[in-house]
Order: sequence, then structure tokens, then C-alpha cells
Amino acid sequence: MQLQQRRIGHSGLSSSALGLGCMGMSEFYGATDEAQSMATLEAALAAGVTLFDTADAYGFGHNEQLLGRFLASHRGQALVATKCGLAREAGSYARRVDNSPAYIRQACVASLTRLGVDAIDLFYLHRLNLDTPLEDSMGSLAQLMQEGKIRAVGLCEVSAATLRRAAALCPVAAVQSEYSLWTREPEQGVLAACRDVGASFFAYSPLGRGFLTGAIADAASLDAGDFRQFNPRFAADNLARNQAIVAQVRDIARAKGCTPAQLALAWLLAQGDDIIPIPGTKRIAYLHDNLGALGVQLDGVELAAMNAAFPLGMAAGARYTEEGMKGVDA
Repeated sequence: MQLQQRRIGHSGLSSSALGLGCMGMSEFYGATDEAQSMATLEAALAAGVTLFDTADAYGFGHNEQLLGRFLASHRGQALVATKCGLAREAGSYARRVDNSPAYIRQACVASLTRLGVDAIDLFYLHRLNLDTPLEDSMGSLAQLMQEGKIRAVGLCEVSAATLRRAAALCPVAAVQSEYSLWTREPEQGVLAACRDVGASFFAYSPLGRGFLTGAIADAASLDAGDFRQFNPRFAADNLARNQAIVAQVRDIARAKGCTPAQLALAWLLAQGDDIIPIPGTKRIAYLHDNLGALGVQLDGVELAAMNAAFPLGMAAGARYTEEGMKGVDA
């Protein structure tokens, strides 16, 4: 099955208009089930999804290994995006940001091994630590590209100014940051910078970590170990205030004849052909619900009404805890 395609910067690569975020298949969102996850990966590919997003930090390498087992029987059929630069100790959410050339190279080789591929299609710096000169970090990525270990370079959660500096040192094909109806900060300069340097924008958590679907009534309903229990936006007072956002999404979706998830993703898809949302899920039903967004068309009047209904800064609470904000908007 062929889904709508979108170009990934000037890399020569293209992706399905919706990718699949794989993080939750290994940690952060409660209990995991490898058989269920593998079935979801298979269903995604069969439905036309071609971009699968992971990172070495997800499950301390487990997520790349899981994806590697899937890719082993689907050579040449999918693009893989992974990331390096967030170093974590097993069993801990705490992290340090390492952008040193030695670490980047070491991480790339380890990811290639876990994924079982000869080259990584899109290799991101997961976060930036500007204690390491940007020239050194980008130079390392450029060298990996010259060696054929990676096909394109990406950056995550960078500021517009840093993106422009980085792109002058090495071609940047993609930027990945959180972007959704309740997180619109990329509109404050990063999207414009992406367009200036020719980078595509990959929107992670496009459904507000599941909140915009209306499926989360309170943090107590989340599985043990679900990091949203400690996320500021899901704290009791903030969550109660943010329910107003969900109510609006639900009402507009009902009038449009689609689900809340489809409305939220359709809004993102309409922000530009250079934007590729990567909703994450480990369940086939949610995957197909998300893909239904590709059939939802929003006209100019509808988009203007939604932009007004969900203004920048509407959400109560920070995006992450202080620890999680390390390297954000660097």
C-alpha cells in the first residue's frame, strides 16, 4: 500500500507522510509486549508506513534491537531514524548530553550493530550540549556520512539560531521536536529556520503523549512506570486545566466526523508539506486510527478556527521535568 510521501530535506530520501514512533515499545509508557509490538510494526509497513523512529536511549538499546529484528525480514522496504547523544544509566531516567566526536562515532557503530543495517537512513543528535563545539559535533556527523555509515543528518530540539549555525557546517536534512495542538513552540522560529536551510520537520508527541485523544482522565489511570505520572502537564491541577483542551478537540472532531487523534494529526499535516508527524503507538488499533488522519482535509477557515482555539501557551505545565529539559532549545 502506498501512502502520501514527503521529502526529507535535500537528502534524496522520502518518507510516508506519517511515520511511526517506536519508543513506547520499550519503555516510558507502561508495560511492553514484544509480540504485540512486532505485530504493530508489521501492520504499519503493510499499511504503507515507511519511516520508523527510534533512539539508542530508548530501553537502553532494546528499542533498536527490536526494530532490528523487524528490519531483518524487510530489507529495503523501510527507512530507519535513530539518535545519539543522550547517555543514560540502566534503570534511571537521569541523563547527560554527550556530543563529543568520539561518543557520536561509538554510538553510531553500536546502533548499526543493534539495528543490523549497513547504514542509518537518518541519524540525529538527540540533544545538544554546547559545551562541545558545534563544529566538532557536526564535523563528526559529516564524516560518518562521507563514510556511508549514515545517509542524512538530523538534530532534535534545537533553537533556530543553532540550526542555522549547524546547517552551515553540514547539511541538516531534518529537525525533530515536539509539536502539537498543545505544544506550538516550533512556530516561534524553528519552523522558519527549517525552511531557510531546507530541513524537514518531524513532529514527535503529535498527540500530546496520548492526552489529546481524550484517553487519559487522570494520571492514576496510567500503568505503573509510565513516565507521564511525573510529567508536569499530567500533574493533578494541570491535568484538570488541560481537560479543556481535550474537550475542544473532541467537539471539533465530532463536528468534522473524525476522531480526536485524526483531527490533531490532520492539523499538523496541514501546516506544511515539509512536516512529518511521528505518532508513537504499540497497538494496531491506534495505528490505524492515526493513519485515518491522511483522509481528513481541513480548509483555511477550519485551520484558522483551530489556530485560534489552541493558541501558543494554552497548555498548563512544562513539557518535561527539569531533568527532561536538558538540551531542549539548545
